[in-house]
Amino acid sequence: MSERRQFWKLLAAAAVAAALVTLVLTAKSLLDFTRTGPEIRGEILDSYSGYAALAMLRLAAWTWLISFALASVGSVVHLARCQTRGHPVRFWPALIWAGLAWGIITGAVLLHLLLYNPSGIIASFLYDPAWLYPVWDLLSPTRLTLLKYLIIALLGLALLSGIIAGRRRGAYGTTRFLTAYAIAGAALYLGLNYHPEPVTHGLQAGTTTPRMNLLMIGSDTLRADRFSATGYERELTPYIDDLAREGTFFTQAYVPVARTAPSLASMLTGAWPQHTGIRSNYIDDADARLPVTGLPELLNAVGYQTAAIGDWAGGDLAKLNLGYRETDLPEDQWNLKFLIRQGPKDIRLFLSLFAHNPLGKHLLPEIYYLAGFPIYTEITYRAKQLLSEYAADNRPFHLNVFMGATHAPFGSEYPYYSMFAAKDYYGDSKFALSGLTDPSSIVKRQQQGKEAFDIQQVIDLYDGAVRSFDDQVRFIVEHLESLGLRENTLIVIYSDHGTDLFERHTWGQGNSVVGDDPSARIPLLILDPRYRDSRVVRRTVRSVDLMPTLLELLELPVPESVDGVSLAGYLQQADFTTELPAFHETGVWLGQIPGLQDNHLQYPPLLEMLEVPDKATGTLAIKPEYRNRVIQAKDRMIRTDKWKLVYLPMRNGAEYWLFDIENDPLCYDNVINEYPEVAARLKRELIEWMSLEAGMEWDGQLLQPRTAATGGGKG
Repeated sequence: MSERRQFWKLLAAAAVAAALVTLVLTAKSLLDFTRTGPEIRGEILDSYSGYAALAMLRLAAWTWLISFALASVGSVVHLARCQTRGHPVRFWPALIWAGLAWGIITGAVLLHLLLYNPSGIIASFLYDPAWLYPVWDLLSPTRLTLLKYLIIALLGLALLSGIIAGRRRGAYGTTRFLTAYAIAGAALYLGLNYHPEPVTHGLQAGTTTPRMNLLMIGSDTLRADRFSATGYERELTPYIDDLAREGTFFTQAYVPVARTAPSLASMLTGAWPQHTGIRSNYIDDADARLPVTGLPELLNAVGYQTAAIGDWAGGDLAKLNLGYRETDLPEDQWNLKFLIRQGPKDIRLFLSLFAHNPLGKHLLPEIYYLAGFPIYTEITYRAKQLLSEYAADNRPFHLNVFMGATHAPFGSEYPYYSMFAAKDYYGDSKFALSGLTDPSSIVKRQQQGKEAFDIQQVIDLYDGAVRSFDDQVRFIVEHLESLGLRENTLIVIYSDHGTDLFERHTWGQGNSVVGDDPSARIPLLILDPRYRDSRVVRRTVRSVDLMPTLLELLELPVPESVDGVSLAGYLQQADFTTELPAFHETGVWLGQIPGLQDNHLQYPPLLEMLEVPDKATGTLAIKPEYRNRVIQAKDRMIRTDKWKLVYLPMRNGAEYWLFDIENDPLCYDNVINEYPEVAARLKRELIEWMSLEAGMEWDGQLLQPRTAATGGGKG
């Protein structure tokens, strides 16, 4: 048999094996069809039927291509064995070897992910997670390393024996082919797994920049009470705690809305949501063009290099026109076209095994940035690369690193997910909070009470995720220091919001203003190398105060659009203090919130309110006819150091509850009848803040849409 015919048989066997795998995965995916993102109305999906079909074909094509590469390993091993034994290449044995190679390599990669990033599997797993537990019990880093080297060794020996036998038999074409395949395979494997440590030596130019640099490191859904400075019993943040000994830690910093897009918009513009126009995560393309100036835009104007990098949680930093010159971020997660491209679970799970590398990031970004798949170590690596680049330049920089390390479903990488969890726990939430695979299931979970959750396991998972973030901060800041940039860089550790962990009725964020507000409060640590006195500030501050604070520390003017005030005095003066009211409103509920009063103003579930205004872009947004209704139904509060006043809009008017925070920190006792003057004063301030709403007016009881008769325009 000619060598050319042998090669064609090998290619045909690998191609057929890949086709069979692709056919099975595609058929299974379509039969058990799932989709990331919300259950959108049929008429909207009909507009994307052709797009969805093409997206599925694209995923199938990538599945075939990856499967062909894996199956070809088996075909080539069969060729090497035939050379060694002097047998001709036959199609059916080659097909069997191709299938074996696909199964062995895919299984090995799956085992690696099961140990090191199991929540990445759960994000696309259609089956009972308990199936994975007996296998997980057998895994360890040592065993996986041995398995990897065993596979590589057996493959290398097979190829080497085939090359030697081919040379001995004079089959030089086969010998060259096996040699080239071995070299190409090794190069591909090394290339996909090559992560050289970013350069740290000899790059000292950054220390001479004329202005201070600014490094911000944030984690989505990070609670303020998980730090030693706030008295948490577990040591979750040893490195950040050490940093805090040289900086100023604000333990009572409040965001205006505990949702990512409105919170980041207010934080990075210093403006209230009423002025940014960002009231939820579901923003149409027009609203993403902010009417106020972002911090990065101001820094661009004075010569800064500005960049934002992150995982699936950071898409809003690119979607909102804050001014970042460079963004290494996913598309908006609330984009129907992006979600459609992620495909059904079975095929998505297979592609997830092979897409988390530099090649997958560029070719399959929708899989790489899959929500719930932790990739924060890759974000940290990218941050270190950028810092090395900045150190070789003489311009100041602002780098914002924002990751979903602590976001629900609270999955994390090895060993963090098991660091605090009970060793004998084998429930559905072993690797991540169960039942959060799509918005529809999230709605159902959010309507359930405490009894439906393994609360301690959820808390243990969350605490492990916090611990993982602390290490990412350490890796980034230590790299900054190794570059000689620490003495010329402002560092900010922050979050967009916290989260409720069943303190009252529910989990999640932005759903209630009742209680101690763990989702409204964020950690905020500012380190300025010029002011190293440790200070823990327990006074009330706001996230809108961060931008003017940073501008003052960077010796830049504050624009008139900023609503916040500078907190720089806390860093510069030992006796500095402020008295600031913090305002907060609930976000858009995904569904019925446990504990919500029957006569509370409400609106339809989120999935009924969403639309796609522009079919070309695919951006999901709340329908205009519901926007005022949502704003009207928001609970709101005002907090000071001592008092908290809650506003609850009811069908027959508003209810107000007053809490004495000093004596009742968990806010159980309504004392409004005991302190009417305090309540009246706080009510006036809260109504004044609420009345900033564009298109709405205060009627003495509630916010109402402003009609043409009463005058339109800005409120």
